[in-house]
Amino acid sequence: MSHASRWIRLLPAIATMLFAPAVSAEVKTLHEEAIPYKGDALPERTRPLLEIGPAMLGTGPLDPGFELPTGAVWQPALWVFGQYRTGAGIYKNGGGSEEQEWANRLDLFANLRLSGTERVLLGLSPLRDEGKFSGYHRRPADKEGFDSAFSGEITTLFFEGEIGEIFPDADPFDTGGLDIGFTVGRQQLLFQEGLLINDTIDAVAVTRDTLIARDISVDTRVTGLFGWGNIHRSDNQRDDRTRLVGLFSETDFQDTTVALDAIWVTGSEDGGDGTDGLFLGGAATQRFGKLNTAFRLAHSVAFDESSAAVDTGTVLLAELSGDPMGNDDVLYVNGAWAIDRFTSAARDPLAGGPLVPVGILFASPNLGDYGAALSNRAEDVVAAATGYQMFFNQERTQLVAEIGTRIATDPDQRDAVAIGLRFQQAIGARLILQLDGFVSREEARDTGYGARSELLVRF
Repeated sequence: MSHASRWIRLLPAIATMLFAPAVSAEVKTLHEEAIPYKGDALPERTRPLLEIGPAMLGTGPLDPGFELPTGAVWQPALWVFGQYRTGAGIYKNGGGSEEQEWANRLDLFANLRLSGTERVLLGLSPLRDEGKFSGYHRRPADKEGFDSAFSGEITTLFFEGEIGEIFPDADPFDTGGLDIGFTVGRQQLLFQEGLLINDTIDAVAVTRDTLIARDISVDTRVTGLFGWGNIHRSDNQRDDRTRLVGLFSETDFQDTTVALDAIWVTGSEDGGDGTDGLFLGGAATQRFGKLNTAFRLAHSVAFDESSAAVDTGTVLLAELSGDPMGNDDVLYVNGAWAIDRFTSAARDPLAGGPLVPVGILFASPNLGDYGAALSNRAEDVVAAATGYQMFFNQERTQLVAEIGTRIATDPDQRDAVAIGLRFQQAIGARLILQLDGFVSREEARDTGYGARSELLVRF
């Protein structure tokens, strides 16, 4: 059959489609009646410290709210919540003296929710001042006694929203590409799992979401960021002269998520030596069967002279985890290779060094002077950790056992090894008991050790 004959046979069907009377579809409105939840019984909701307006994670009829001139509907709610941590411990690294302490930390947040995408978040941490905590400390170099680290400084204050949701009338059919998110204020930033940035800084950021390439099944998000204050650099200390500009992207492919980041940092207006630097990062995260994998590369470049704030170096990080027993338990193996001396663009006083993601032996509890079992600095070293996380009692109890090591690739560095345990127990709906302990050994130094207990209260 010729192409012309095929078109002649299709003419009646085409005419029917073009000239048949339109059939109006019935538009159903939402029911005014609340329909009961049909699944298993929901767990009892844990209320925050203060709740004004619609309930946090509540159920029932939606609050009608009010409509703005832009067409947006806001349903304001104020939720105040936080957590209190108190911990006592004893700590000694291989080259230092034994320290004993009781430290306290209180983090309070007030979340003014305006809609599902717009909110203002205020945070305070009155029992700590930068990296110091209120409590009792016994250090060989200092007088024994109580330390007061009270601070009225605002630790978090930002507004975030989305242009397409604030101005829905400007794009009623959601085809104009206005799904642009933004945030401005003091906020915590974490890029490349903390390798590039792990800090709370004053910044403004704009994110363009759902950038979909034609004929390619990918979804890309791009964020531009400018930071102007509260940036910590040299030895995790604040540098008020620092300015930070970053471009961050994340693309979802069918089997993997790829992130590419670039940051430029200047330490002063006149660009003094030892302050300016470029920081690059790339990552691929994927899952193969029951195996979760993530591979990251971070590189720092000192534009001028190297300093404590910026140096030239590279870190490669690989993370693998899975459930070999077919249950909720997790076996993980992580490794990192630091070539030369890598420095992050910004790191909070509590963040430690770039190698924190390798394992719990490389991370401190962020409460008091209790430090990491193994150094988390990224300078001429290969670091690795393997551990097993076990869950019991309907996942209200967990135990982590880990062994880790640092192998120096420079004769001026020292090898080290450590083993550690972490036990966590949920008590009721608001309490968590945590016990930590480790033993470490660093080349040409004494044996290190640490033990601590902590009670965390969430409200």
